[in-house]
Amino acid sequence: MTVRRKATGIALAGIAPLALTVLTASPAAAHGSMTDPVSRVSACYAEGPESPRSAACKAAVKAGGTQALYDWNGVRDGNAGGRSRTRIPDGKLCSANSAEYKGLDLPRADWPSSPMRAGGHTFHYKATAPHRGSFELYLTKAGYDPKKPLKWSDLEAKPFAKVTGPKLTNGEYVFDAKVPARSGRHLIYSVWQRSDSPEAFYTCSDVVFGKKAGGTVAKSAAAPAPTASAPTDAQIAAGAAKSSVGTGRHDHGGGAHTGTVRSADAGAPEPAGAAEGNGPHAQGGSRPVGGQRLAETGGDGSTAPLALSGAAVLALGAGVLFTTTRRRAARNRG
Repeated sequence: MTVRRKATGIALAGIAPLALTVLTASPAAAHGSMTDPVSRVSACYAEGPESPRSAACKAAVKAGGTQALYDWNGVRDGNAGGRSRTRIPDGKLCSANSAEYKGLDLPRADWPSSPMRAGGHTFHYKATAPHRGSFELYLTKAGYDPKKPLKWSDLEAKPFAKVTGPKLTNGEYVFDAKVPARSGRHLIYSVWQRSDSPEAFYTCSDVVFGKKAGGTVAKSAAAPAPTASAPTDAQIAAGAAKSSVGTGRHDHGGGAHTGTVRSADAGAPEPAGAAEGNGPHAQGGSRPVGGQRLAETGGDGSTAPLALSGAAVLALGAGVLFTTTRRRAARNRG
């Protein structure tokens, strides 16, 4: 093998890691939260991160700060892989064991709530970055006490609803399920497990059962809070600039941080919990870039071929450039 061929081989070999980096950095984000019945984080975000109205949301901000509410669509575990019960400890179900969202774990009976009836219900889950996967919904058992930290044993062992690949309508996953009978204040816990990654998302939605035929709410041990509201598209857009999970880049092998693109104002400190692998920055979250929120485009199988093509072109171009440089150098020596 000539020196020139050896040099070209070295150039191509050296560019291979860069090509692999391009492959693993392809957009594959997934973010979202339950909006009917509205989740705690969505309800508090709708109230306004800087000046929430309800006592519970004020307490959540005091415990975890406002960033958790701007990051309303990022309560996640990047390496769940169907092992949520073993990875998330009791008392930290609503935060998914992320320090950033610890305010959501506060045990109290005045969280903003949604009215709920036994029987059929249409659930809505806002997906700012849709992805293939399945939803499991769990309801707390009879005798649930909202004033105590939520434990796995407070939930029914089996989900009352499990839906795979529900229909995406106007940016929301919409699906029907039959809700078991309860009375008073309860909680619906959702797990959105991606099928193309170990990453899973979690929500806690406080609900109040007991509506009578006349429409009045039956009295319960804890007086129900005012019905919660989900964030509107206008509210979501207004707070997008302060969100740190607007764009996600994930390693499909484990939801790891593979690349982050930040805008000029991205000098804010990393939120608490990021080092644990559960914060939004651990998944490669970033702010809107160039006026486009990449997370809203989602990612699918087409991203891999696109990344592959880009990596191949990059590798080939580098090889040709290296060879051309060597030839010129040889001519100059001659």
